[in-house]
Amino acid sequence: MGADLFDSNVASFTAALVMATTLAQSKVSETIVFVYAALGLLASIIGVATARIGKHGNPTRALNSSTYVTTGVFAVLTALATLLLKFDLPNGGAWRIWGASVAGLLIGVIIGITTDYFTDDSRKPVHMVAKASKSGPAFTILSGISYGFLSTLPAMIGIALSALISYKICEPIGEGYAMYGISMAAVGMLSIVGMIISNDAYGPIVDNARGLAEMGNLGEEVLNITDELDSAGNTVKAVTKGFAIGAAGLTVISLLGAFMSEVNDAIVKGGLAIEKLTGFDIMNPTVFFGVLIGAAIPAVFSAMLMLGVDRNAQRMVAEIHRQFKEIIGLKEGKPGVEPEYDKCIEIATDGALKELIPAGLVAIIATLAVGFIGGVHAIGGFLVGNIVSGLLLALFMSNSGGLWDNAKKYVESGHEGGKGSDTHKSAVVGDTVGDPFKDTAGPSINTQITVVSLVSSLMATLFLTINLF
Repeated sequence: MGADLFDSNVASFTAALVMATTLAQSKVSETIVFVYAALGLLASIIGVATARIGKHGNPTRALNSSTYVTTGVFAVLTALATLLLKFDLPNGGAWRIWGASVAGLLIGVIIGITTDYFTDDSRKPVHMVAKASKSGPAFTILSGISYGFLSTLPAMIGIALSALISYKICEPIGEGYAMYGISMAAVGMLSIVGMIISNDAYGPIVDNARGLAEMGNLGEEVLNITDELDSAGNTVKAVTKGFAIGAAGLTVISLLGAFMSEVNDAIVKGGLAIEKLTGFDIMNPTVFFGVLIGAAIPAVFSAMLMLGVDRNAQRMVAEIHRQFKEIIGLKEGKPGVEPEYDKCIEIATDGALKELIPAGLVAIIATLAVGFIGGVHAIGGFLVGNIVSGLLLALFMSNSGGLWDNAKKYVESGHEGGKGSDTHKSAVVGDTVGDPFKDTAGPSINTQITVVSLVSSLMATLFLTINLF
């Protein structure tokens, strides 16, 4: 997630700057990007400092409230900067850009709230999945998948609204400012990246703390506390993923604008007798060809990553069986008998890196193939299909995974039969399926979307001049 958020943050920043250089008031537009990004970091520092929890407080509420504080601080600081620096843009342009940035940020918060509803163990969806687990693991999977799909609608509406609102707000400023507005909405949504990454890092820290408490036999009281913190970590992680996925959607729309700018710049510089790009007509068969291929890539990418997890897990199970068989006394837990931890760590780390390479190559090769076959119009369609399909799958997998994880935690806390029951066994199956969803494929799709967008922009001139159709 750190890499994913950094990737989205830099991509949104870059897209805004690329578009700013093509605008009439380029220097002012570039300055706004830098000022807003800097104030976002300051707002994050203030937000992190406000995260407090009393003796009987709710950790999830404390973590989420710090996100809302950061959002409010950013809105106020950027409004003050807009007022004091008096950016010279026509038709109240500076305030329009501020409005687009705040719209992006507020939509990010709304996406976070809806994600919280579907993944928090105090909410109905988690309770319903835990209840379904009573009937067996098949019902755990079916209910989790269903709620995961339901959770995508509010987020997709939010991303669509933020793009539409920011476009319309900035359109009156002048030519090119409408797409620049979308890029500033992405910058706004990711401006509090410091706060988001802090909340995201909280999850694995408390997860490992729980593991240490269990291995150290620190007692049920400590485990109950760490379970509550771990549950909060799962919910907050899902919220931060919602932020990251929403921001990735806006970022890639911005990168689509940057791609069009690159193509049009190449047309002008090359003196080519080709019309400038103003959009992508879905009725154009070349564009539609790109849409279909682009929509398929996130599904293929996710499948390859999850098959990689599956293969690696099977290697791990085989290694554990080997150690139980060959190391005398390990299975019985005899004192002084140690397992070969390094072998398991090697399987996990080497496999993680090796399994990522083919999936990454498929995404890049597909982009190049579409570009050289159908040219820039096909690439436009490819990016649109990739964005829509990728966002849907990323939201679905991240939310389903968090939902299954917290359903298991909810059962373990004594509900629906508690630990050791058949319900618990079903919930564990759901959690096992959910881990590659929320920790592998879901967040990785964001990066895949951004990578194909960046490859498209870098290769824009070649796609324009060398293609079959």
